[in-house]
Amino acid sequence: MSRHRYLHFDVFPRRPLAGNQLTVFPHASDLDADLMQRVALEMAFPETTFVLPRQDPAIGSTFALAREGFIGPDRDEVIFQLGVGPTPVSLEWAGDALAFAWMRQPLPEFGQVVETPTAVGATLGLDPVQLRADLPLQVVSCGVPVLFVPLVTRAAVYAVRFSVPPIQPVFEQHGLDVLPAFVFSLEPGQDDATVYSRMFAPAFGIPEDPATGGASGPLGAYLLRHGAVSATVARPMVSL
Repeated sequence: MSRHRYLHFDVFPRRPLAGNQLTVFPHASDLDADLMQRVALEMAFPETTFVLPRQDPAIGSTFALAREGFIGPDRDEVIFQLGVGPTPVSLEWAGDALAFAWMRQPLPEFGQVVETPTAVGATLGLDPVQLRADLPLQVVSCGVPVLFVPLVTRAAVYAVRFSVPPIQPVFEQHGLDVLPAFVFSLEPGQDDATVYSRMFAPAFGIPEDPATGGASGPLGAYLLRHGAVSATVARPMVSL
């Protein structure tokens, strides 16, 4: 088997060893889709990306490309051609080092509302009172469909235990594949974060995703659509 160099990153953390594990293969043009999938399963990280000509992933890979010198401080935007369409990423530089990247996700698509919140809560090991009654359990997508599950307290978020077999009948009842589930609470905390959350995607081979950019975009759209936050709020999200 041929050898391929890869980079290992910790994405989204404010401190070391607290974010998503990400591997980036910066030269992957000779790998076919099947081999990429098998490599990603072997890495067993929330995300493994393969950089191809005119078909590149986004935030984490942007930093990898900057580190490798593929993009430099003369660029204030790059556009990645993803499976969900062109994805612009705005760049902020500190000298020659990339300091921050902003990804513009596709417009959200609001999907099915799951009408059996008590059943969903039971599969997550929660009492019905731990589910927020004023917000729906709804599928929202900015490229990857995610089921958003609003909970009352941060303690409830912490207590969730997610596995596919218990919840699969609930998805089947609504004509859905088993989707990633994003559980969250708007309960205030000392960290001043707007949202306290966890994301589970075992059907995708990811038992738990510590910090997920792909679900954070539709989360913001969901919260605005249902009046849970104001458009002027600009505070961080804390992922457990």
